Amino acid sequence: MQLSDLRFLTSAPRVAQLPDDTGSEIVFAGRSNAGKSSAINQLFAQRGLAKVSKQPGRTQAFNVFAFDPSRRVVDLPGYGYAKVPDSVQRRWGQEIPAYFAERQSLAGVVLIMDVRHPFRESDNQFLALTARHPVVVVLSKADKLSKSQQNQRLGEAERHAVALGIDPESLLLFSAQTGQGREGLQSLIMEWLEFDQPNVEREAEE
Repeated sequence: MQLSDLRFLTSAPRVAQLPDDTGSEIVFAGRSNAGKSSAINQLFAQRGLAKVSKQPGRTQAFNVFAFDPSRRVVDLPGYGYAKVPDSVQRRWGQEIPAYFAERQSLAGVVLIMDVRHPFRESDNQFLALTARHPVVVVLSKADKLSKSQQNQRLGEAERHAVALGIDPESLLLFSAQTGQGREGLQSLIMEWLEFDQPNVEREAEE
């Protein structure tokens, strides 16, 4: 099995409507417009797997993808976008904490942050929900910065992580445009999902 075998399964507006809580599952999360959908498409070598939009707040359900009945990927709605209707904000204020508190199959969290604006208050609030689970903080859009700027921003982010009690080794520079950081993150995903024979995808499908 390869990472490119991932396929869309269902959209669920509530935790109770998610697939059975068995096997292993990883979740992608991040602020609106942090580059989450682009990262998913790059990592799983499928250009249109997650819908990329310039309009924040488009995802308003748990979007579930699966390799097989026992291994899944969940894409959460982006947080931190004030223009989402109040009713939707209230629902997600209940459903997302419930997801992290209840979901026993959750094997790891991929938290996407724009490398130019990491560890904002909404990021820190979200991290508090994930305290029981393994987390990798993916600093996306690294291609927007020079190498020296990347190193500077990474150092600043690591200091923020330490202040929050997060292992700075869990931070990763990433670019969906250039593939920077892709292989390391793919390897971690395969470990979390217990792939028997790791097979890192090197090229996105044309």
